[in-house]
Amino acid sequence: MAIDTDRVQKLFDSLEAQKTLLTSCTKLYKTISDHFSSIQNSLSQKANSLDSKFQALESDSNKTLESLYQRENSIPELESSAVARIEEHKEAALSELEKSVPENAQLSECLKSYCRKMDSSGLLRFMVSKRKESMSLRSEIVSAMEESVDSARLVLDAVEEFVSQKSGKVGIPDKRWACGMLMQALFPAAEMGGKKASRPAFAGSVVERAARVAELWKGKMGDGGEGSMIGPTEAAMFMQMVAGFGLKPKFDEEFLRKQVLEFASRRDMPKLAIALGFGEKIGDIIDELVKSGKEIEAVYFAFESGLTERFSPVSLLKSYLHNSRKNATTILKNGNHSTAAAEESGNLQLNSIKSIIKCVEDHKLEAEFSVDSLRKRATELEKAKMERKKSTAGAGKPPNKRSHGGGSGRGGGPSSAFRPAKAPKFSHSAYPSFGRRNPAPPPHHSPAGRYSVPFSYPVQGVYDGPAPPPYASSTYGGPHPQTAAIPQQHYSLSGGDDMGAGGMRATGSYGGQTSYNPYDYTAAAAAAAAPPPTYHTQ
Repeated sequence: MAIDTDRVQKLFDSLEAQKTLLTSCTKLYKTISDHFSSIQNSLSQKANSLDSKFQALESDSNKTLESLYQRENSIPELESSAVARIEEHKEAALSELEKSVPENAQLSECLKSYCRKMDSSGLLRFMVSKRKESMSLRSEIVSAMEESVDSARLVLDAVEEFVSQKSGKVGIPDKRWACGMLMQALFPAAEMGGKKASRPAFAGSVVERAARVAELWKGKMGDGGEGSMIGPTEAAMFMQMVAGFGLKPKFDEEFLRKQVLEFASRRDMPKLAIALGFGEKIGDIIDELVKSGKEIEAVYFAFESGLTERFSPVSLLKSYLHNSRKNATTILKNGNHSTAAAEESGNLQLNSIKSIIKCVEDHKLEAEFSVDSLRKRATELEKAKMERKKSTAGAGKPPNKRSHGGGSGRGGGPSSAFRPAKAPKFSHSAYPSFGRRNPAPPPHHSPAGRYSVPFSYPVQGVYDGPAPPPYASSTYGGPHPQTAAIPQQHYSLSGGDDMGAGGMRATGSYGGQTSYNPYDYTAAAAAAAAPPPTYHTQ
């Protein structure tokens, strides 16, 4: 009997396939069972967590409701306590206002008393009376202003009083100083500028009033720039007020820019410029400062604005030093190396060197810019200045009136004592108001102005006054008022230097005058025969 192996083999293959399928189904079932078990456990845990949270929430709600119930019951008691406390503070404030500060009270107590009363006028008067104690005032004024109800209104009251009285001439500088200290206390310059600087918030009514005061102030300042009618301190006060109260949109940006450029020498001006929002335009401002010869100010602006890579401080300092030396040499050359020209040139160099040294020390540039040679040069200039003072101090102060003795040249022929007497008389007329004279020559002149004589006396350096403003014309040849006894003389200047009132150089130096004509002894002899003239002094 034959066995069909193919059918047996097919049977076994079918059984093997069913076995594999059964194994796969078993594994899948187990996987599904495990998955559902995991889901069930997770849901159970979450349900338990939710139950516990609900219980905690219910407990917290009960506690909160209980606390609210207790606070609600305590409101009447708190109201009565607050009313009593308000009445107590009210009585204390009224008694403080009625109480006068004793004369022997401490400085801080006096300042706090004026601030509590919001008495800006009294505060200004007190600060002016204590100006000699400025260091103590500066340290106490900040804490005192914290005692005021509204420190911004207190400062605005003081500034408005100062601005309204600017047309007067009495006490204005003192009030300007006091208002500047109050403004500095309200808006510290050290906190202005920089990326993280924040401006204090003020009520809209306070800002509007500040804008009105600033507009009134601006009307008394001119157009800004070189035509400004205020000084650096007042300009910084104005800029501080505009920056502090956020008033820049109310003013022309060009006006504020002119103020920054004109008074860039103020050490707080870089911070104020940044506080005013000139951050992106600081580079242009620094360019203009460099072009106008203010390299030192440019260095401070560059450090404050972080533009030292664009504007190298060392290069700016070297340029400033080179220009100052060049200007000093020009002054000496134009002044024919006279005593006055040497004094002016030395002062220019000395001030420039001191400014450079101060700038280097402020920004710690000693490693990049050595100042040892500058210190030695400053010492030499100081010694030369002292020697010039010693050489001129021996001459003494010249007499106001010419002597009427026999040696004065009156009633006789010309004498040797007549000519030297003219130099002190002329010098005296130019001192001490050399920089404040009017452009027109005064109606009375000393005798030295009536004779053409070389003006080179050794005492002239003592009477170098401040520089008068330059004038357009450089020729002064008009006739002077003369007495009937002395013939009229002229002196003409052929140079191109700017001349101030009275024919002096605009730099305040005598060395730049051109030579006068030779002395006319014949005219002097004829004048001596006439009756003695009457000289007027002012």
